[in-house]
Amino acid sequence: MVLVPDEPTPDANEKLAHAATVRRLEQSSGKLAAAAIMRMDEQLPWYRAMPPENRSWIGLVAQAGIAAFTEWFRHPDTPQAISTDVFGTAPRELTRAITLRQTVEMVRTTIEVVESAVDELAVPGGEVALRNALLIYAREIAFATAQVYAQAAEARGAWDARLESLVVNAVVSGEADESDVSRAAALGWKAPEQVTVVLGNAPNGDSELTVEAIRRAARYAKLQVLTGVLGKRLVVIAGGSDDPVQAAKALIGPFASGPVVAGPLVGDLLGATRSAQAAAAGLRACAAWPDAPRPVLADDLLPERAMAGDPAARTLLVEEIYRPLQEAGSALLETLSVYLEQASSLEGAARMLFVHPNTVRYRLRRVTDVTGWPPSDVRSAFTLRIALMLGRLADEEASA
Repeated sequence: MVLVPDEPTPDANEKLAHAATVRRLEQSSGKLAAAAIMRMDEQLPWYRAMPPENRSWIGLVAQAGIAAFTEWFRHPDTPQAISTDVFGTAPRELTRAITLRQTVEMVRTTIEVVESAVDELAVPGGEVALRNALLIYAREIAFATAQVYAQAAEARGAWDARLESLVVNAVVSGEADESDVSRAAALGWKAPEQVTVVLGNAPNGDSELTVEAIRRAARYAKLQVLTGVLGKRLVVIAGGSDDPVQAAKALIGPFASGPVVAGPLVGDLLGATRSAQAAAAGLRACAAWPDAPRPVLADDLLPERAMAGDPAARTLLVEEIYRPLQEAGSALLETLSVYLEQASSLEGAARMLFVHPNTVRYRLRRVTDVTGWPPSDVRSAFTLRIALMLGRLADEEASA
């Protein structure tokens, strides 16, 4: 029978030397932390520029790092939660106050201070062991730093996504208020003076990928956006363009097939509710105009929206077309009505009105000037016809 000798135990002298070095580390931790802070103040301009509160937190982190190293060196074979030990002393907000690069500089400075004192901290003969331990710990603290910032970025991203979804939902539902303006500002919304809301079908799949695709398109087009997927709809609040259709074209890539509708321009985020409601009404009514362009302006869908029961569209048609024509004189209303009834025939209208065709032509130009809708265009003629019908009905209701 062959006897296997026991594994040799560490030399008693090595144990005593290790324990003595640990005690020196413990006794010097305060002095090392102070030296690290002093070196940061000398070498790191961003540290000197920070408010006192943040500098004090950084001092605590440096001190916690040295204490954690001491404990780690005491039991090098025991797993240590370095990220909790070191960074748990500072509030989560500190990751917003200093960047990852600055944190790396802070950690490097602290490690350098400890490394420069190795000869004083280690008992004779223990310098190599302490230096090697410090190198391993420096690697671990680097991983811990990256993990803390990754977790903070992930938490911020999830929080920002929830915040953005709240703002978008409030705008679409008509419940936006000043608190939503503040939330948008926290997300980087810089309160552009011209805002439009674009609605369309959301693609299948991961909504986060769709949102990110919208953001990339917005950066390329130099637009500010707040976006989200609400049910089957993709909603984009876009700022920075004076042309809603052009803004929609720049962002149209991530939308699924089907109509894409841009609401009218409004002056701010609170006004975006009106743009969103117009776009939503247009999206519902798009089925009535199969040949509508993509994207299409919500106001170009006024007839379909009115027929679908949108009270805002009916009001716009009456107030922006019928009333101005009524105020411009009965001749314009009469000429337009007859012209439309005569299948857009100048000669037919002239015969019915007992005037020269040039008179009809002049009055129709005046209709275009007053309303912005040229009667000679088929689509505009349809819109004008619906506006006249709604205006007459409104007059009848008012006189009843």
